[in-house]
Amino acid sequence: MRAIRKSTHLSRQLLAPNAVRHSSTLASSIKPLTSVLIANRGEIALRVGRTASEYGIRTTTLYTDPDARSQHALSSPYAINLGDPTAYLDGDRIIQIAKDQGCQGIHPGYGFLSENPVFARKCTEAGLTFIGPPWQAIEAMGSKSESKDIMIAAGVPCIPGYHGSNQDPEHLKKEAAKIGYPVLLKAVKGGGGKGMRIVKNPEEFFDQLASAKSEARNSFGDEVMLVEKYITTPRHIEVQVFADKHGNCVALGERDCSIQRRHQKILEESPAPHLKEEIRQDIWKKARNAALAVKYEGAGTVEFIFDNDSGEFFFMEMNARLQVEHPVTEMVTGEDLVRWQLIVAEGGRLPLTQQEIEQRISERGAAIEARIYAENPDMNFIPDSGLLLHLRTPQPTATVRIDAGFVAGDEVSSHYDPMIAKLIVQGPTREAAIQKLRAALEEYEVAGPITNIEFLKRLCVSPDFVAGDVETGYIQKHHAELFTPEPLAPEVYAQAALGLALQEISSTRRDPFTSPPITATGFGAGYQQREYNLIDIPADGKGDTTSTPVQIRQTAPSKFDIAVGDQIYHDVISTLDAANTLSTFYPHTRLSTTFIRDDNHLTLFQQGKQHRLQLAMPKWAEKALGIKDVTNSVLAPMPCKVLRVEISEGDTVKKDQPLVVIESMKMETVIRSPHDGVIARIVHGKGDLCKAGTALVEFVEEKKEV
Repeated sequence: MRAIRKSTHLSRQLLAPNAVRHSSTLASSIKPLTSVLIANRGEIALRVGRTASEYGIRTTTLYTDPDARSQHALSSPYAINLGDPTAYLDGDRIIQIAKDQGCQGIHPGYGFLSENPVFARKCTEAGLTFIGPPWQAIEAMGSKSESKDIMIAAGVPCIPGYHGSNQDPEHLKKEAAKIGYPVLLKAVKGGGGKGMRIVKNPEEFFDQLASAKSEARNSFGDEVMLVEKYITTPRHIEVQVFADKHGNCVALGERDCSIQRRHQKILEESPAPHLKEEIRQDIWKKARNAALAVKYEGAGTVEFIFDNDSGEFFFMEMNARLQVEHPVTEMVTGEDLVRWQLIVAEGGRLPLTQQEIEQRISERGAAIEARIYAENPDMNFIPDSGLLLHLRTPQPTATVRIDAGFVAGDEVSSHYDPMIAKLIVQGPTREAAIQKLRAALEEYEVAGPITNIEFLKRLCVSPDFVAGDVETGYIQKHHAELFTPEPLAPEVYAQAALGLALQEISSTRRDPFTSPPITATGFGAGYQQREYNLIDIPADGKGDTTSTPVQIRQTAPSKFDIAVGDQIYHDVISTLDAANTLSTFYPHTRLSTTFIRDDNHLTLFQQGKQHRLQLAMPKWAEKALGIKDVTNSVLAPMPCKVLRVEISEGDTVKKDQPLVVIESMKMETVIRSPHDGVIARIVHGKGDLCKAGTALVEFVEEKKEV
């Protein structure tokens, strides 16, 4: 078996395009992997599993109770339940499972234990191959302060800042004054935008420091901070590097990751737009120097801040792992980077030289990745969770790729990062790639949790983004353009009402004893008039909730007259099939709409856009059923845990005053007062777990004058 695996390993290198040929001396040093444990979840676990299986490597997957029916848990016949949602971080237990399952190596994916030097060291000591860099390199690059000292010694430019051990708040504030405001506070052991705060002036320094430290403690168990100069028009440019055990190190191009929210990326592209070739070559060189300075092995990403004003770039940090956005690099190089990881872990040489990589990049155009998240952009991108009632993706092709960890019917858990999928496209030019991204996003349909897809659609047609004029503050700078809602066309309300009517007619035909809905006018299964009151759900939860009445009168089996306000449509022909596709012929147009109903919530997809409506219950029905008015309450915007309550019952509060601090998916959110008022009751206190929509605080109800 060992001889067979050795042959398989060599074949993956020797048959690769432009692969480096290997000597018999090298072949004898290769230690093939036959079984690997994937110490991660979601799309990265599936991603690693696909490549491993392609080369005959058996994979063992891990899952927790919330992930028991997830796609990655079902992807391998060798699957172990860790139980508790936090157990993905239990390194000792994971190592023991790998040994029990006869695995030779552990692939950590990204996140969780991927950049934990203690875990990497323990894997090595247990005789397991850690498919990642040596633990010494992870340790060196994991500390933002230590890594900057190493980079300075290696000739890699670093941004001005304080990286010392004195963590006294007054001392940090003095260092910030020396650097000059604005400054950026960053957790030394941070990542993923957590433990980071921008401080614009001295007055807010201590509050922002306390918030950054609290988030860092909760996320990393460490609150040591560094202070850096905050560049006002920065770009985030990173270089994918790869090194083997034989001293070879290459840069596989750069990625521009400037489009971010909460310091986390949502769009990544390669090559970076408007980057002069001499700067491009220099940043690649500096990235290779950074990797060589720590005797790096495997996949890594060297991240730089690029100053749009001066054209200078500065080392920010090195991520000692495979990145979420690695498919962008795979698209512009034509290489499988997980495969490269396996080759390096087994002792092989890198498949391509730097010259061959640059030739590939010059031939393969541009690629862009959009991260599909369950989150609400209009509410500061707060995470969402819940059942995926409907999921339809663009058709994957050679130039349209989808890396996903979910299918329809799966649940996006509140315990983990809310990323549903990654959509990656490639084109001969950046303009062609953007056009392909826009078209693919218009085909993407997700109903259930709120997603960022509509926001991404607006983003990829934003004129400055199309022009390549990007910076990390792009979303804030273009806020009005990206967040101004569009009024709904009357046909959207008409389609929603038709979907409801056709569902009810079909249900009545199946069951003649079914009562008509409370919003219908008339009785029986005949051609009666129906009325629906529909609300265009405000994306930010603060807009107008006035309902729009829609009257429908059926005139034949599939023919209707519809009135939306003053707009009347006669002789409309409409059908609803089993795939929830509503096909309608109006006098002036034909519309095809995906119609999804979840109780009183409706989601419609038509002409490349998503619309979210709510079926309003008449006021008389609300009173009859005793439904409580919650307009005088502050509700949890997502499933969460209450970290702190900042007020007491009886307190008088002002609009925007902090009321409660919650945590969801390791992200802290401050819930502020929507108006001036007096606190009547604190419904949930510190440590309480709350569902989305649960009341956190109730105000004293204002007495209205009669």
